[in-house]
Parts: sequence; C-alpha cells; structure tokens
Amino acid sequence: MKKYLLALMLIGFAFYALAQQSKGDFQVGIFGGASSPLNKYKNIVDTKMGYHGGIFMDKYFSGNRLGLGIDARYIYNRVAKNESVAFLNGMISTHYASKKRFEDFVFSLGPTYRFTDNRFHVEAYLRGGVMLQSFPEFVTTLTYKDTRGVTSVDVLKTVNDASNKANSWAALAGLRFNYMFTPQFGAYVHVDYVQALGSKFGSKESRFTTEEFKADAENPITATTEVIHHGNHYFLDAKTVEYTVHQTLNAGVGLKYAFGKGQWEAVPSRPLKYDEVKPVIQNKDLQIVVKDKQTQLALSGVTVSIVGEGIEERSITDANGQANKVVAIKPGNYEVIGEKNGIKTPILYLSAEDFQGSAGTILREIYHDDPRFTLIGETFDCDLQRNLPNISTVLTNTETKMNVSQISDAEGKFIYQLEQNSDYSVVANQQGRYSQTEFVSTKGLDRSQTLYVTLKLGVCELKNDAEFVLKNIFYDFDKSDIRPDAALVLDNVVAILKQNPTLKIELSSHTDSRGNDDYNLKLSQRRADAAVKYIVSKGISASRVVAKGYGEKRLLNRCGNGVQCSEQEHQINRRTEIKILEYH
Repeated sequence: MKKYLLALMLIGFAFYALAQQSKGDFQVGIFGGASSPLNKYKNIVDTKMGYHGGIFMDKYFSGNRLGLGIDARYIYNRVAKNESVAFLNGMISTHYASKKRFEDFVFSLGPTYRFTDNRFHVEAYLRGGVMLQSFPEFVTTLTYKDTRGVTSVDVLKTVNDASNKANSWAALAGLRFNYMFTPQFGAYVHVDYVQALGSKFGSKESRFTTEEFKADAENPITATTEVIHHGNHYFLDAKTVEYTVHQTLNAGVGLKYAFGKGQWEAVPSRPLKYDEVKPVIQNKDLQIVVKDKQTQLALSGVTVSIVGEGIEERSITDANGQANKVVAIKPGNYEVIGEKNGIKTPILYLSAEDFQGSAGTILREIYHDDPRFTLIGETFDCDLQRNLPNISTVLTNTETKMNVSQISDAEGKFIYQLEQNSDYSVVANQQGRYSQTEFVSTKGLDRSQTLYVTLKLGVCELKNDAEFVLKNIFYDFDKSDIRPDAALVLDNVVAILKQNPTLKIELSSHTDSRGNDDYNLKLSQRRADAAVKYIVSKGISASRVVAKGYGEKRLLNRCGNGVQCSEQEHQINRRTEIKILEYH
C-alpha cells in the first residue's frame, strides 16, 4: 500500500506544479458519506450499508471545462452476523476468523468535465485505477448428534487468499453538484459508482469467493425444525462456488478549494429594494412522518391530528409511517400530534416562518415513544394452512394473570402491546375451534433494537375423532402434580369445554419406553387423572372428560425397549393428547 500512497503523492505534486504553469483551475476536495452495496456483492453474504471517505484533485485545462483528476478513497462495508440456530440435537453456528467487513482502498485517475452556472457547478468524472481489498473470513458449520455420533458439516465458508487481501483493477464514475460560496471555496454533494474489474490481478485471484452446500428445496431446515436426523438430507450433494466483485453506490458531501479565479466572480453589491428582500410565503403541502423513537423505524397505525387556521385533519399512518398529505394549507400556526395505544407524541408546532422558501412541501418527522414491544400475530387454519379472519384471541400475562382479548382482522392479523421483561400466553377463544397455548417472552430483548415480536397461532376445527397434542405441558420427573405452566395450558382446555357444551374428550398421557412397562403405564394414568381432576375442579362435568394413561404403548417413533435413542427422540414420546370423543 505504501507504494500506492507514494505514487499518489507524486501525482498530486505534479498536478500542483502543472496548476502553476497553466491557465486552468486546480482544485482539491475532501468528502465522506454512505456506501451502499449492489447486486451480488450485497447478496452473497448479506453485505450492509457502510461508509466511505477520501480526497480528490482536479486540474482543468484552458477554458475550465475539461480536466484530469485523481481520486483516493476508503470504503467500508460490514457483513451481517450469522446468528447461531440451535436444535434439540445440534446447531448451526458461524465462526469468524477475521473482522466481519469488506475494507477497500481505491486509487484512480481519469477525465473530469464541468458545467457552470454562476455559483452552481456540475462536474462529471470517470476514473480508472487499482483497488486494495480486505475480505471477511468465516465458516458456517452444521453440527448434530445422532446414533452415529457427532457430525459436523461446513455448509458455507469463504475461500480467499490466506491473508484475506487481494488487489484488483477498478472503475469509478459519478457526478458532483457544487455550490460556490466564493470563487475559490465551495461545498458539494456527490453520487458515484465504484466497481472492481476482472477476476485476476496479475496472476492472483482478485474476487471474493465462497463455497456453499445449497439448501435442498424439497427438504429445507425451517424455523420449526426441532431435530436434525441426517444433515446431508437438508443440502444438495455438490458444493456451489460463488464469486463477486466489489460494487457500491456511494453518496456523500464534501468541501473543495480552487486555486484559480474560478468560473464565478463575485458581483458587486447594490442596495436591494424592499420587495426583493421580503420573504416568500405561500400555501404549501404538509407531510407528516411518524417514527418509533427508540428504533427509528417508521411506525404505522398512529392517529395524526393537524389543527390550525381553520382546518382539523385526522388520519392514520401507513406502513411507511406517513399520514395523509394535507394539500395547499395557508401560512399560519398549526399544532401536530400523534397517538397510538394511548401514548401521544410531543406536540409539533408550525408557524408562518415554516412556510418560507421555494419548496412546495413541508416535511416533518414526529417521534412516538412507547417502551413496550408490539406483538404482531396471525391466526391460521391448522388444516388448510391459510390465515383465518375474525378469530377471538386472548393474551395473558403469566405473572400477573391479567388478560386482554382481540379479534383478528380480515387478514387474520392481531396486535398486542407487550411489557418489557415479561412472559405471556396466547390462545384462540372461538366456539367450534381449538388452538394450542403459545408462549411469547420479551425477556432478553433490547427495546432499542427490537420493536416487533411475531407469532403464528394455529386454529383447528373441532370434529369427532380429531386428536391434538397439547404443547408446553410438562411434569416433574416421576411425578404427576400439575405445575403452574401446565395449568395455563389446561385452562385453555377448560375454556374450550365451556364454550362447547356438547364436547366430550379423552385426555391421555404417554411416556417414553425407558423404565418398567407396567410402571410407565401406572405413571401415565396418574398424570392423566391429575389433569382431568384439575379440569373438573374448574367446573367441568367429570362425565365430559375421560382420563387415559397409555404408558409406552403408543410410541411415535422407533424408540422402543432396548433401542438406543437420543433424549430429544424420547421427548417426542412423552406427551399429553386430547381426542374428541363426541361433538355435535
């Protein structure tokens, strides 16, 4: 890198010496701003928005239209961190051997063209040069344990030079929009595109490379996967090698200084008439955008009220946080306030001064500060796997036992507010329907990073001979007592029985195959009896609930007596079920 810096300094001195001998301007600028990855460079490892900064020098020839320039810049883009995913018998994890970022130095040379209109300058530039690249290095591994032992598979990894560095040719093209405060000094905004060129630099590979076992579309690992049985069933047999070159769109601001008379000379001042200095005040449109204060995310569902100068406008923000635009309101005093879930934003005050200037729209942001999390849920049909509208749902705080209810909308969606550091249960409460008791928690969540919690609530039709496994119901080892967490699940069963007076069910308990068969049968019967006793204690007739213990008679997998199985496989057989005996 030192030789490139030395070459850049020599070119800069040569430019400056040339500026002293030529009639054209010589200008120097600094800049900085955002850097957005594009196309495959963005997608191959989920490259994120970054930043860039640097300097440029331009030497214009006689006439100050066409010139030659150099550009030196630094570009930084981090990559998304792959979070670990745990299963009952293994996990997918990522190890980073280097910093999680792309880091690039670009040195380039090429022509510049300038168009001027008094104080305003527009410059177009095209550069070619060299890029010094630093790549991230990581490996994503699937590790699982089954009857064959522990297996590890590298499903994704980077394949770079051992130094994780490479050089490449590079191209740069862009525009600068300048405003000159004086003939020599100005500010500008710029937008440009940077891309690495070619696959090799000399004899060495210059592209970022990964190797990956692609997921098998017919048998993918999903968010509901609990046990990994054979890792190679979830991925294609052949590795896929992916390449990408650097591609970024950069936008930023900067300052520059021109060593020369420049293309704009100050005009001698003259007295201004009164009507020339009078501020321009005219009718304007008003656009209000609401954001969540802690995460800066656009916030939908906020009621925004605008009052003043004979108008009273009220609307609800959309998915982009935008309230309805108020068109052509006259200058004056206005108050703007937003409200959601009983919490109001600070009042935004507008006055006649806000209507000055040439812009046709006044754009203002207001911030809603609700410390709670937002649960966005969906009710869906267990059998048809599509959303169900108009389903009554109940949210219960498992610690305070306080509950609230809501009916899902036409799209099957429902929304609740969740307190921080709290646990909740969610059930459907609909005649003729059954749902599992689902649990959500905000413990361990950072409100400044997370606004939304999501949940899909399965809702099943009650019909004769239907069977359901009760999720989230557990017993202490070798005991049949109803624990508080199991009581929450059974309370949902009680509610369903009360809503459906003709419903009669069998509640059965099952064990795994370990231990004595006769003992397991008796233990499961005690547990089923305890669950039914709890349900009856809540006002349900004993004739409507039959307790049945099956012990290890109805295993769901291969784990019978004498078969070596994992704890996760045995857990599948330890369950409580409901079977509908009669419903009409």
